[in-house]
Amino acid sequence: MAKRDYYEVLGVNRDASEEDIKKAYRKLAMKWHPDRNPDNPKAEEHFKEAKEAYEVLFDPKKRPAYDQYGHAGVDPSAAGGAGFGHGQAGFGDVFNDVFGEIFGGARGGRSNVFRGADLRYNLEITLEQAAHGFETKIRIPTLADCATCHGSGAKPGTQPQTCATCRGAGQVRVSQGPFSIAQTCPRCHGSGKTVAHPCAACSGAGRIKNQKTLSVKIPVGVDEGDRVRLSGEGESGVNGGPPGDLYVQVHLKAHTVFQRDHDDLHCEMPVSFTVAALGGEIEIPTLDGSARIKVPNETQSGKTFRLRGKGIKGVRSHSPGDLFCHVVVETPVNLTARQRDLLQEFEAISQKDAARHNPRAKGWFDKVKEFFEG
Repeated sequence: MAKRDYYEVLGVNRDASEEDIKKAYRKLAMKWHPDRNPDNPKAEEHFKEAKEAYEVLFDPKKRPAYDQYGHAGVDPSAAGGAGFGHGQAGFGDVFNDVFGEIFGGARGGRSNVFRGADLRYNLEITLEQAAHGFETKIRIPTLADCATCHGSGAKPGTQPQTCATCRGAGQVRVSQGPFSIAQTCPRCHGSGKTVAHPCAACSGAGRIKNQKTLSVKIPVGVDEGDRVRLSGEGESGVNGGPPGDLYVQVHLKAHTVFQRDHDDLHCEMPVSFTVAALGGEIEIPTLDGSARIKVPNETQSGKTFRLRGKGIKGVRSHSPGDLFCHVVVETPVNLTARQRDLLQEFEAISQKDAARHNPRAKGWFDKVKEFFEG
């Protein structure tokens, strides 16, 4: 199988600078490294292809030969081929940069400094609270610096010692063939220090479980799944690292009357048999009080009334949504003898001109008849 053009492999132009080539390779190495793609059998192939292209194009001697003669100019099996070496300038630097990111290391001797973890707090609120916004207090568990040892993990009067395995770097290098890979130190677990005499209060961890009370302002219009970020209120960092953030995730309680659909609200509106037939006025609730709706005569179940601006003004909305009231004509129950007599009389009168009084039923029965006869 013919090799692909090295410039095509790295995705750079033929006049690309050394820095462009280095960046392109770094990106591909991060993407295709086998350790990051354990379930992709072709990842190693892509990784080796990118490495091979980088080794040639970054080398000031091999690149001109490749530009002039193509793969033959750098193929060790071809006459005069430049071949591939493992000690070319710049390759080790970019390879270390790549693995520094893969394994979470930080350059410049700060690999043992870590940002605190982010936390999530699930807050259940009512629809009314979401619509109007409010402020509340929450109590959360967290890890804080131990007050006894001030976060060092060492017994008062003693000090942590520099790790003898990594000499304080927090990382050790493991050779894999011609390459050197940085990994977290197995002895100090990346802290760069060991504690001979652990603090009794925190058992040498430097942090203890704690609880703190925070004030949270829930903005007007929040919806299910929205998050409020409290910067720096997560877990404290390690070895002077910055604290994480706290995310308060909103969950809406089920409402007895309304169902929310983004900024709009929906509700069912029971209407009596007589009001639906004769028309009338009914009172319905809204989040801002009550409202009255005129129900025209001969209203059917399923008819929807829309009250503009009676929904919720979302966090990112310029105006509130609408309230949709869906009519449900209620069949009377627990009838008295008198009511039964009146309804039977009503039915007898209606059947004399069913097409006029019950057009939907008449049309439906006609379709059923055509279905069976057709």
